[in-house]
Amino acid sequence: MSHSVFLITPPFTQLNTPYPATAYLKGFLNTKGISAFQADLGIEVTLALFSKQGLQELFDSITAEPPATLSENAARIIALQDDYVNTIDAVILFLQGRNPTLAHQISKRDFLPEASRFAQLDDLHWAFGSMGTQDRAKHLATMYLEDLSDLIMECVDPHFGFSRYAERLSRSANSFDELYDALHEGYTYVDHILTDLLAARMEAVQPSLVAISVPFPGNLYAAFRCGQWIKEHYPQVKIAMGGGFPNTELRSLSDPRVFEFIDFITLDDGEAPMENLFQYLQGQKALEELKRTFLLQDGKVTYINNASCHDYKQSQVGTPDYSDLLLDQYISAIEVVNPMHSLWSDGRWNKLTMAHGCYWGKCTFCDISLDYIRVYEPIAAAMLCDRMETIIAQTGQNGFHFVDEAAPPALMRALALEIIRRKLTVTWWTNIRFEKSFTRDLCLLLKASGCIAVSGGLEVASDRLLGLIQKGITVAQVARVNRHFTEAGIMVHAYLMYGFPTQTAQETIDSLEMVRQMFAAGILQSAFWHQFTMTAHSPVGLDPAKYNVQKETEAVGTFANNDIMHVDPTGADHESFSFGLKKSLLNFMHGTCLDYPLQKWFEFKVPKTSVAPDFITKALMEEEAGAIKPTSKVVFLGKQPSMEVITKSKKGSTWEVASFTFQNKKEKMNISVPPPQGEWLAGVLAQVAVANPKTYTLQELKDSYEAAGLEDFELFWDNKPVNTLYRSGLLKL
Repeated sequence: MSHSVFLITPPFTQLNTPYPATAYLKGFLNTKGISAFQADLGIEVTLALFSKQGLQELFDSITAEPPATLSENAARIIALQDDYVNTIDAVILFLQGRNPTLAHQISKRDFLPEASRFAQLDDLHWAFGSMGTQDRAKHLATMYLEDLSDLIMECVDPHFGFSRYAERLSRSANSFDELYDALHEGYTYVDHILTDLLAARMEAVQPSLVAISVPFPGNLYAAFRCGQWIKEHYPQVKIAMGGGFPNTELRSLSDPRVFEFIDFITLDDGEAPMENLFQYLQGQKALEELKRTFLLQDGKVTYINNASCHDYKQSQVGTPDYSDLLLDQYISAIEVVNPMHSLWSDGRWNKLTMAHGCYWGKCTFCDISLDYIRVYEPIAAAMLCDRMETIIAQTGQNGFHFVDEAAPPALMRALALEIIRRKLTVTWWTNIRFEKSFTRDLCLLLKASGCIAVSGGLEVASDRLLGLIQKGITVAQVARVNRHFTEAGIMVHAYLMYGFPTQTAQETIDSLEMVRQMFAAGILQSAFWHQFTMTAHSPVGLDPAKYNVQKETEAVGTFANNDIMHVDPTGADHESFSFGLKKSLLNFMHGTCLDYPLQKWFEFKVPKTSVAPDFITKALMEEEAGAIKPTSKVVFLGKQPSMEVITKSKKGSTWEVASFTFQNKKEKMNISVPPPQGEWLAGVLAQVAVANPKTYTLQELKDSYEAAGLEDFELFWDNKPVNTLYRSGLLKL
């Protein structure tokens, strides 16, 4: 056999970049000498479907068996089928970055056929003034693909969706019945494409073990379909399933029918369970040595967890390996023209993690009882940079999305310094907590290292509810942190939540007003509202009475158990706010309607906001309490200056000054200080240069200033000449 393990991501996750789970596992298996091959069947199915041949077959199939009724939109697309078939290959090449000049034709609006998705463009003419030709064309091409997606859903496969497939079948699937029945119906149109590709891969790889990663509900149906096909055609091959969906949803699995499609389900970090499972299948380990693994024994679902086997440290898991994946064929799409919002779907990002788990680990809506969040372990900055360099060499891509629960500020600082010292050219973004550690200077350092954006949970923009959530932040603090990021040139995306237990209509409207003020102040670039879901492994789910909510039932399902239906007797009718919150946000992200009264977004009467209209602007005027600490590290990012001592004269008297000339990318600057301080400053700037691995604190600088026989450090350090250096890269961290 050419490869022992075949790692699969089933359709569909993202079109612009591979989901990293299989790359992480392949990197780990490399360290164990276990041969593995990986495939993202999502992008492979997409490319097969959205090609000249794929579309021709799609239209032929619809013509051969037309639906009983056809919407006006679908009829229009079918009437224009020649235009779709003749343009699709060029459009896909363009979205893969391999045909950039097509942007000019697409942008003229007479190249692509247009159906109902283009109707929303009328609202977006303002955006095209600020979008470049490439982005505008990407947005139009995305609409074109979504029109085709609508046709597929209406005429041949109701399960279809670009970043999810048959997601409805797995949403809160307490019972396996609906999914089981769907798997015993005939193949859908997309199923045929999927299994044809799977057949070719299985023939080439000839694995002994297939490991299917299921990160989201939208991958689950296709995962079982793959397992079912392999069982039928390769009955001797064993099949394992793991990933985010099993980790959260399948922890109390008891339905034996699941194992008609797969043989094993592993939970949480996959490295040790995968190694033990592989060794068990090779006859090198006993069954009871399996780790965090479900299987069927004597017709019953059994969970085996060898507690004596420990998980691997982050330093031992190896570097993610992206080989085998079709890295040059992923598709960049722009669904929402907001530049921060489009990061998720536009561009190829290498995904990495700075730290395992969450360093905060207190939020009451989060699954903090599960090890993948509870066990916090950061990776050293030097090792992170080593991994980044390896991945850049392998993929040819220098964009990184750190997919942390929340990246720790101290580690972000260390990583930024390491990136700058190594002179790495990278572009990166990550998820954070909006905490006050993100000072103006730290944000400037992150920007200098290539950070372009951060996303973080503002959740419910109400201090009472943030306290209940145990978020450890206040709205005013978030506003100040967001300003630091924005002024450094780093975009900010906020995750927002509505419907937290006991949240009133007043608090929902006040939350919306806080968000409106942040957009109006220019300190928030993008956001997304999620409705609160009560999950089994969160503090709210584990102790609902403490948060004044009730579970609808205590029954535990035989399949998925995570989202818990609940009743909030004291809260508002949360569902009714959904449309107004999302519509207002879409407008705010486009910079429009920021002066509308909030009532305008809702069809029903809502309370007037109780938030002062200048709450956020006032919060921004208050600086965080506390002076710069003596333990703050001083770093100079700029080029070393030239210095000369020159003689100045005025009204007959002469004196000498030390004149420094600083050159940065944008300007030249001069400062003058007395020669003794100048001599000291020249030495210190060399010491605190970012290239120097040793860092110095403000206190150490003060001690060395005084040791040089100079007086009044604070007066010198806080005066205009040194303050000017902040424009040239002097930072207190």
